[in-house]
Amino acid sequence: MKRILCIILTLSFLGFGGLLFAEEAKKIDSPTSSTAEQSPAAQPAPAPAAPAPLKIDTGDTAWMIVATALVMLMSIPGLALFYGGIAKKKDSLNTMAMTFVTFCIVSVLWVVYGYSLTFSGDIGGIIGDTSKLMLSGVVANSITDLAKTIPEYIFIVFQLTFAAITVALASGAYIERMKFSAWVLFCVLWMTLAYVPVAHWVWGNGFLAKMGALDFAGGTVVHINAGIAALVGALVLGKRREKSLLPSNLTLVVTGAGLLWFGWFGFNAGSALGANGIAGAAFINTNTATAMAAVAWMVVEWMHSKKPTVLGLASGAVAGLVAITPAAGFVNITGSLIIGLLAGLVAFFSVAVIKPKLGYDDTLDAFGIHGVAGTLGAILTGIFADPSINEAGKGLLYGNPGQLLTQLIAVGVTVVYTAVITFVIFMIIKATVGLRVDAEDEITGLDESQHGEKAYNF
Repeated sequence: MKRILCIILTLSFLGFGGLLFAEEAKKIDSPTSSTAEQSPAAQPAPAPAAPAPLKIDTGDTAWMIVATALVMLMSIPGLALFYGGIAKKKDSLNTMAMTFVTFCIVSVLWVVYGYSLTFSGDIGGIIGDTSKLMLSGVVANSITDLAKTIPEYIFIVFQLTFAAITVALASGAYIERMKFSAWVLFCVLWMTLAYVPVAHWVWGNGFLAKMGALDFAGGTVVHINAGIAALVGALVLGKRREKSLLPSNLTLVVTGAGLLWFGWFGFNAGSALGANGIAGAAFINTNTATAMAAVAWMVVEWMHSKKPTVLGLASGAVAGLVAITPAAGFVNITGSLIIGLLAGLVAFFSVAVIKPKLGYDDTLDAFGIHGVAGTLGAILTGIFADPSINEAGKGLLYGNPGQLLTQLIAVGVTVVYTAVITFVIFMIIKATVGLRVDAEDEITGLDESQHGEKAYNF
């Protein structure tokens, strides 16, 4: 427990003119007023044009429906297959079930209160308001100022898929030893107390957004958030009794990684919230950085272990996807290549060197890949953001060193808050339903002990 508290403390350091015109109009017959009317200076300023009403664009709407479906695909089946294939055979089904139930729980909680508290109003820069609980006031043709060309319903579901996969990502650090009931309670508490506030700070016009923090598709909101939760939870849970991990089905791992890559185009390009040039930039940057990271991981692993593993290739691709996420709609191709290269190298070092030395049991490297690569990507966004790609972002290399400082602050705030709130949540769960399965159940496997089923009946 002292070790956990030390880590958390360390992270913490880390219309008056119109009236005059009316009076002049009454004096139109007088020479003085006639002269005044001839003078441009005496003319009232034209009334500002009323803003054009928001209008649903069918092209943007069509793309965002597709993008939303792609992000759902990332959770089930993408992440479920990726995580389930790496887990031991006796724990594969339970691992997949954790992702599946997460999507179901978050889908309900998001429409009840999650969306309102994240994206409706702003209370002190910390949280949204309750005006859209149960999607109150939202109708078929509603449009939000946050997505001006698509139906609000589509924006709601798009953001729902982000919330769901963020919670599910953390499960990778907890598998093979956590009670299913504990995980269900974690989903409810963590989405409410960790994901919703951080998403509001960055995307819901909270205090980090007002500071100018850049996060195109979820570096801080998704990956740092989930990665830090993974690390803290793994430390609280403790190590598995059978710490070795022999993937049960690498075919599923590759299939899941491919589905994640495919779905990530909706994740990143969809975050442009329209079918436009920024979506195109995010699309190509996503593919470029991912491929670069996979190659970088493969090469360094080949040098380190003398063989390029398929699991390593897939892990490198995921690291690239994670790192480019906050930068996808802000950087150019050069930036995406550099981000991908560094993601592959740094994430490999984190998983292959740092993790064994520190000894924490992050089962599927949720922190080593998502936490580390997400942090890397968020910081590099402050360096490589190119205003010619997106005028909303201007990084250090383009004359704005303050952006890098802002990114560092956003990363630090997210790390500290998530670490503390995750620890509190785990203590609540421990005091209520308990955290770990019994030793016998863990040895038998969580598929049978938690669900009474097997992933493979042969």
